[in-house]
Parts: sequence; structure tokens; C-alpha cells
Amino acid sequence: MGASLPPKEANLFKLIVKSYESKQYKKGLKAADTILKKFPDHGETLSMKGLTLNCMDRKSEAYELVRLGLKNDLKSHVCWHVYGLLYRSDREYREAIKCYRNALRIDPDNIEILRDLSLLQAQMRDLTGFVETRQKLLSLKPNHRMNWIGFAVAHHLNSDGSKAVEILEAYEGTLDDDYPPDNERWEHGEMLLYKISLLEECGSLERAIEELRKKESKIVDKLTYKEQEVSLLVKLHRHEEGAELYKALLSINPDNYRYYEGLQKCVGLHAENGLSPSDIDQLDALYKSLEQQYTWSSAVKRIPLDFLQGEKFHEAVDNYIRPLLTKGVPSLFSDLSPLYDHPGKADILEKLILEVEHSLRISGGYPGRAEKEPPSTLMWTLFFLAQHYDRRGQYDVALSKIDEAIEHTPTVIDLYSVKSRILKHAGDLAAAATLADEARCMDLADRYINSECVKRMLQADQVASAEKTAVLFTKDGDQHNNLHDMQCMWYELASGESYFRQGDLGRALKKFLAVEKHYADITEDQFDFHSYCLRKMTLRAYVAMLKFQDRLHSHAYFHKAAAGAIRCYIKLFDSPSKSMAEEEEEMSKLPPSQRKKMRQKQKKAEARAKKEAEVRNEESSASSVSKSGKRHVKPVDPDPNGEKLLQVEDPLLEATKYLKLLQKHSLNSLETHLLSFEVNMRKKKILLALQAVKQLLRLDAENPDSHRCLVRFFHKVGTMTAPVTDTEKLVWSVLEAERPFISQLHEKNLTEANKIFFEKHKGSLMHRAAVAEMLFVLEPNKKHEAIKLIEDSTNNPAPINGALGPVKEWKLKDCIAVHKLLGAVLDDPDAALRWKVRCAQYFPCSTYFEGERSSAMSNSVYSQIAKKPANGDSSHPEGGNIADFVTSNGKLEAFKDLTV
Repeated sequence: MGASLPPKEANLFKLIVKSYESKQYKKGLKAADTILKKFPDHGETLSMKGLTLNCMDRKSEAYELVRLGLKNDLKSHVCWHVYGLLYRSDREYREAIKCYRNALRIDPDNIEILRDLSLLQAQMRDLTGFVETRQKLLSLKPNHRMNWIGFAVAHHLNSDGSKAVEILEAYEGTLDDDYPPDNERWEHGEMLLYKISLLEECGSLERAIEELRKKESKIVDKLTYKEQEVSLLVKLHRHEEGAELYKALLSINPDNYRYYEGLQKCVGLHAENGLSPSDIDQLDALYKSLEQQYTWSSAVKRIPLDFLQGEKFHEAVDNYIRPLLTKGVPSLFSDLSPLYDHPGKADILEKLILEVEHSLRISGGYPGRAEKEPPSTLMWTLFFLAQHYDRRGQYDVALSKIDEAIEHTPTVIDLYSVKSRILKHAGDLAAAATLADEARCMDLADRYINSECVKRMLQADQVASAEKTAVLFTKDGDQHNNLHDMQCMWYELASGESYFRQGDLGRALKKFLAVEKHYADITEDQFDFHSYCLRKMTLRAYVAMLKFQDRLHSHAYFHKAAAGAIRCYIKLFDSPSKSMAEEEEEMSKLPPSQRKKMRQKQKKAEARAKKEAEVRNEESSASSVSKSGKRHVKPVDPDPNGEKLLQVEDPLLEATKYLKLLQKHSLNSLETHLLSFEVNMRKKKILLALQAVKQLLRLDAENPDSHRCLVRFFHKVGTMTAPVTDTEKLVWSVLEAERPFISQLHEKNLTEANKIFFEKHKGSLMHRAAVAEMLFVLEPNKKHEAIKLIEDSTNNPAPINGALGPVKEWKLKDCIAVHKLLGAVLDDPDAALRWKVRCAQYFPCSTYFEGERSSAMSNSVYSQIAKKPANGDSSHPEGGNIADFVTSNGKLEAFKDLTV
């Protein structure tokens, strides 16, 4: 470095490098300028100055200087290395790798460049190149532990676990007998555990357990040692030893569900294999003996509820819930909710809780007991029952139970949160948001309740109120930057969905793409761990993290964000936003007086928006002054409303980018292929649309949406003109070859296929709606017949033996979808109105259908609350004092003082 410079300048060049490494950029810049005064064309100095400027956020100058430096000294490995570092800082990893390779051609044994190259190869999953680079590093510095470990990990990631074991054993051969010293015992133990996990992965189980026991004294993490040992014993079918070890682990942590599951496997009573009555008796005896040992463990009491049946289940669940009701555990229903998926257990639970409720009302104690229970036990019983009936869809009963609980004890916050949830399920989103805000005001320091309230507000499309509420728990009250910086994805997704429902595509897209950016950031965040984990020897966690990163985009939040963005782009394609030129053209057609008024309105709106932005910036800068008095300048969002995101030339091209990610990472999701069908039909990519239809049929051929896509596709194909070009003929031949293999259309036309689908699913509302829609598509003159198909649907009782009457099959969201179908697709306002009136009876709390008990009705108490001014003069943080409102239970007077 700097070899071509005289001694004085060479020392200055070393100062530049040292200043860069110690982040003293101004000092380095001064030294670079001193050299360049005498040697203005010195390539390495120009490159280092550019790298320093890059760290000072002067990127354009940095690239200019680095390229100039490289031009002046093409054979300098420093220039190429710096160019690679510049690309790496901008996440242009492929370009950075090219630069590093060019540097290595000039200086093939440079340790720093090889190390940087290996990090990029691990990041980009260039595993073959990663192995080669780590081997080169090991050959250059064989006495460095990190090089041995890095070489082993590279082979493991490259699917060569046995080679990785050989490398680790070769490394152990270089160590002294008394290794490790006390300050390295943990790191060495982690390396040994990693080697044993490799042996297990390769199938060398006997060798792995032998090695594990041999190195027991050198492994510090004794809990992981025991868990690894028992895992190997189970795989070797040494179940008796495994059972003893699991019992030893349970004595350490009797609430670990995995230990109980492992013990069941060892005694041959695992639920996956199916349990006979005798197996259930043996398991019951096992857990009773364990319960005597671990009386304080909740897991040992809860797990038997999953496999016990009938009277034994009744007795066990009764014993389980009584102390928890007495104690007042709000999460009891959440704990027991998985039992609702077991046939018959929900009915037993309902019967049991109703008996408890009756006994508490009559005698003040549990059935069969003389002791009196505290008054709160009845309240928690009603609380449980409300959630039970909410789960079963009996919202009227649920609301009556929760109202009674609130009347009993009006100061318990959980009651209001659950009532809010019931109202949401019942379809009254505005009232749910109001109740959630009521709960929030009872404890303004509870972040969870605040978040729950924000969620309810967003579901009710009250975005402005939700933002104001969310900022109460953000740093400095700067909502947008902080919620984004905290990667608060649930908020961004809910906000995006709300904007989409309201038709604000710009803001919706902005929120969805913000979530996509978080996933890109998470992917980038792994970069620093490539060197850190090898240095700290957290090898098992490192490999697990890399595997997690490989499937990162299959996470539910990413799927929701990508699907939301695709829906926005599809809607934008179907109804594109007007350009400035089009708006000007429309304006020119107006009379001069109207044109003048419109321009004045636009100017006022722009001035108002500018003023609001200035106020926000002032508030932000006022709050960004730290205790030391320094002002932190935050970047201003140049496109707060997402208007620039709407100015895309080809929305479907943008949608395809996210669609490809979904097709790669969420291949088994029905929604992925539904979106693929919609995008490709609009792009007129017939074969890709056919591929989407085939995937839908593979996943769920009986789904109403799969049927819709199948009929729409072949109906579209049937209306296409005869093929002319060779490409069109080839597409046509593929379609003709594929159609006979689709069983739904085998020797049938589309109308017949639609009728057969109807006969198979005539009892389902959504299937009837799909058939009706396709009938209208195939034969538009049969619109009235299609509407009759929907209106003849009957809301049959669901197969649930509820103690308080039958539960109907129809779901609120399905009925809303059918109403939109009647109004928008079938275009029959009268039929839509008839459907609305009918559904208002089934869902009396629904604001969408304007049910008689919903907040949409003028005489509703909740609508009176909702009419309160959002920014009125009051002590409530959001502008209205909730303690002044009269709610459905009328009991808020008791805690007015709590909310002021």
C-alpha cells in the first residue's frame, strides 16, 4: 500500500488507512488531500479518499474518485479492494465479488481480501466458492482457529458433513492434551457440540454418542449435553435409557412440553401413532405419577387434557380449571382453545362451565363443595363463557355474558378487551374500536392494550386515530419514523389493508413495500454474523440462522405484504391513476369560472398539505434534540402519501416481481396461485395462467376460487381468435393437449362442469355463489337464474350441539362477499338489498348489514360514543374523555378518576 510514494507520503497513506479503520474520517481526508497536492494522479490515494467520502455520505464523489483511482492504477489490488468495499456498502454484492476476484489476481495471498470475499460468498450462498476461499485462508494461516472452523462450516453448508467432521478432528489433533484453557472452555465445548450434531446429521449415531460421552468433561453447557444425548438415544431406539434421561430433564424443568413428548415416545405411547383405550389408561397413570412428583407444574396437568376422553376428560378438565378460575387467570381460555378442535370436548367444556356458573349463582361455591368461593370467581367464569360462545359464533350469548361480567366488576380491563374482540367477530368494528379505546384508557401504561386498541381502530378504518394512539408508545412521539425503524410489521400490514379498503392505493402500497423492505434488511443483517459467529464459536446457532434466512420469505408477514402489493398493482392496472396531462386536459374542458374555482381549491389543498408537513417537521426536529443538546437530523420522507409509487409505467411488471417471490417461497398457498392467475390473465400470458389453474386444482380442486379460475380460463380461451402465428399455434396445441388431463372438464363442456360442481356442493353458500357467478359469465342472459341460485341458499345449523341453541353455518365475511357479488358483479341492486336485509337478521351486530344492534343504527349507544369529537377539549389523550361516555353496561362512573 502506497509503495510508489516517497517515505513521508507513504506514512501519510498509512495514516489514511488507520483513520478509516478508526472512523476518524476528517483526519484521513486531510492526509489524502496532502498527498494529492503533490501526486494528484496517485490511484491508491484517490481510492482511499473515495472510500472515506463514502463513509461521510458523499457517495457520488466517492464513486467518481474510486473509479478515477482505478483508472490511474489498474494493477493495484488496493484500488480493486476499495472498489469492492464501495459496492459492498451499497449491497451490490455480485459486483463486489468481481472486484475482489480482480484484486486476488494481482495479490492472490492477501488475507484481508480473501476474508472479505468469503463473507460475501457466504452471504450470496456461493457455497463452492466459499469452500475454496476458506481452504485458501486455512493454507495461508493454519495456526488460526477461525480458519479451521470456517473451513469446516463451509463444507457443512455445501452438504458435505462428513468432510466437516474430518476437518474438526484434524483441528483437534493440533491441540495440546490440556486444551482448552479456562477462558476458552465454553467456545471449545460449543465446537464439540457442533461436531456431534454433524455426526448425528450424517447418520453416525453410535459414533456421535460415543464421542459425546468421551468429551463430557470438556463440554460446559450441561443442559444441551443432556438434550443432545437423549436425542441420540431415542434415534438409536435405546428407549429405556432415553426415558430415564427425560425424567432427569423433567426434574430440571417440569414445564418443558418437549420433555414430556420425548418421554411419551420412549415409553411407546406417542399420540402420532394413535392411542388405544389401554394406551390412554397407561398414559393417564404415567401423568398421575408425574403430577405427584411435580405438584407445581402446570404442564403435567394440562397435557392429559389432550388425550383423555369422556368422563375422564370431564374430571381432569374440572380439576384443572377450578383453581385457575379462583385465582383469576385471564389466559385460561387461550390455554384450552386447542381442545375445541377435538371432537366432543368443546361440548363437555360448555356443560361443565355452565354447571359451575349455576352453582356459583345458587350456593356461591363449586358443584359438590361446601366452601364459598370469592365473588371474583363468578366474574372469571362469565369471562370464560363469553369467550367460549364467541368461539362458537353465538355472539348474542357471548355479549350477554361479558356484559354481566362487566356489571359484576367494572374495573377489570380484560373484560373490555374481550368484549371488543366479540364485537369485532360480530361485525361491529366501530364499536369494537371504541371498547378497545375504553380498555386502553383504564391503563395508559400498558403497551399491549395500546397495540390491541390500534389494531381495532385500523380494522375499523380509523387510521388517523390509530396513528395518534400508536405514537403514545414511540420514542419522541415521531410515529412514522419510529414505527418503521422498529420494524412494526403488524401495524404496517393492518394500516396497508385499511388504506386498500378505502381505495388509497398510494398509502397502501407504501405500507406493504415498507414490510418488504424490512425483510430485505433482515436478509442484510445476517452479514455481520458470518465473521462474528465463527469468532465466538456459536456454530449451531449460526447454521440454524442461515437455514432460517433461506426460508425467510416464506414467513406469513412477508406473504401478506407481497400479496397486498400485488393486489394494489392489479387494481392500479384495472383503474390507472390520471396523469398530470390528463388532469390538465379535463380542466381545459371546464368553463372558465369552474376552472378558476378548481385551481383555487388545488392551491389551498397544496398550501394546507405544505403547512402540515412543516408543522410535522418542526415537531420532529423539536423532539429530536437529545439530552446533550445535539440535534439529530432525521430524513424527511419525500413521498409521504405514496403518490410516486402509483406513477409506474407497468403495474403488472411490478406485481410480477413480488409474485415470483411468492411462487418460490409460498408454493403451497392457494392465494399465491390465485394472484398468479389474475396477473397472468391481465398480461395475456395464457400458459402461465394455465399453470396457475393447475396448481390451484392440485392444492384444492373443490375450492370455490379454484372452480372460478378454471371456468374463467377456459371460457377466455374459448373466445380467443384462431391462432395465426407459430407462437399462438404452439400455445393452442399445449392447451389442447392439457385439457383432457383436467378431470373436471373430461368430456364435458364448461356449463356441464359448472352444474356438476353445483350438485356436489349445493349445501355450501360460497360454492353456490361461485357457480352463480360462473353461470352469469358463461350465459349472461341467465342472470336471474344465477341470483336465484344464491337466494335459494339456506343457513343450516352447523354440526355443533350447543347447550343454548343451534349455531348457523354462514360466516359474516362470506355473506359480505356474496353481497358484493350481487351488487358489483351481477349488478342487481334489488337482489343486493334483499340479501342485506336477510343477513341483517343473521348478524344483528354487523355494521356492514346495518343490523338492529349495530353501531350503524342511530339509536345505538355506541354510535353516540362514536359521534364524540375526535379532538374535543377534554382530558382524554385522543380528545374525548371516555369516562364521560355512557356504555352499554353503564358502569363507567365507578372509575372516572382512573381515566382522567
